[in-house]
Amino acid sequence: MPADTNPYGDIFGGWLLSQMDSAAGTVAALHSQGRAVTIALDGMTFHKPVKVGDVISVYAEVVAQGRSSMKIDVSAWARKRASEDTYRVTHATFTFVAIDNDGRPRPLAD
Repeated sequence: MPADTNPYGDIFGGWLLSQMDSAAGTVAALHSQGRAVTIALDGMTFHKPVKVGDVISVYAEVVAQGRSSMKIDVSAWARKRASEDTYRVTHATFTFVAIDNDGRPRPLAD
């Protein structure tokens, strides 16, 4: 939407980052079977701008895990509303940690 853009009509990177963090959080909660929190973001790269009206799709998958942590690869893709052609606009790796009800790291479920 226009409120999410800079003066040139490009979507703010922070808005897109928020969408990617939400997607990664959904994957982290499913993988950890509970609450998980973002602790790091590695190497976000913006490949192309996103314009008002573009349709965005965000894809996330667990690519590594430790005792309580998960690395989640996230890519955002865009397409013009009237086109079927898609192109990757950004990519990042998020690290999440599974936590218990007291906010302490907990082991991932087997």
